[in-house]
Amino acid sequence: MDTNKPYEVYIIKSECGKLYTGMSENADIRLKNHNAGISKWTSKYQNWRMVYKESFPNYSEARKREIYLKKQKGGNGLKKIIEGGSSSGP
Repeated sequence: MDTNKPYEVYIIKSECGKLYTGMSENADIRLKNHNAGISKWTSKYQNWRMVYKESFPNYSEARKREIYLKKQKGGNGLKKIIEGGSSSGP
């Protein structure tokens, strides 16, 4: 893994409303992998679509943002971020 490459943090949503937050060098290709059932957790659900994506210059910054977004579950924070209301935080 080249930690100095650009990375993307993304949120995808299944047809039943489940959300998944992840990071990848290429979020669009990763979305195809999720829909192909390659990821263990997301293979339980179907028809994922991208609802949010951010680019970062390196792995470290992307990982900080991914952790921040994952902590927003259970509240309105993640919903606001997805809807474009706020993207504050790391």
